Amino acid sequence: MSNIALIAGSTGLVGGHCLNLLLEDDFFNEVKVLTRRPLGLIKHKISEIVVDFDQLEDFRLQMEATHVFCALGTTIKKAGSQDAFKKVDYDYPLRLAQIVKSMGCNSFSVVTALGSNPNSPIFYNRVKGELESSLEKLGFESLQILQPSLLMGERNEDRFGEKLAQHFFGATKALWMGPIKKYAGIEGKQVAKAMVHFAKMSEPGIHRYTSDILQDV
Repeated sequence: MSNIALIAGSTGLVGGHCLNLLLEDDFFNEVKVLTRRPLGLIKHKISEIVVDFDQLEDFRLQMEATHVFCALGTTIKKAGSQDAFKKVDYDYPLRLAQIVKSMGCNSFSVVTALGSNPNSPIFYNRVKGELESSLEKLGFESLQILQPSLLMGERNEDRFGEKLAQHFFGATKALWMGPIKKYAGIEGKQVAKAMVHFAKMSEPGIHRYTSDILQDV
């Protein structure tokens, strides 16, 4: 049986590493990439699907896959408003999940955040929690929810605050042990590695993986 991966968010920190891992992994016979613009990647098993995320339904027939990886995400600053942020971090991932579920996909992996909670007073955490709750209701045979702490690694955009935090976590790495390990910063590449690992296992049920678990894969 062919294993077909479909990834959304491949231009981001985690998504970019995830895409590279999928292309190198013989477990997957084909890798489909949902993208707003052509990436120009020439690999033997990759196919780009240039989409309008506001009209995902129009691309339904091209989105058939056995394993779906969602690393979509932005910041309120980049999005410009809370509504625009929620469209990228909630509406798009949920619509993607609904479509691929209707196409027969039973393994869905998504990156949310440590502290996600639909009842959180913090808008960012609340949106992430609402997404998790909505995905749970879709009935995927295997749902992997990755909840990393601060993501570390080189991004395409400059985030000054995150750079300071990365330096802090790097200098104090040895101190983040035991119960506080999950709050330590984590490399985007490590999150991607764990994402692919758990997706390939696709154990039945709903699984949440916090940073301390992701770091040990």
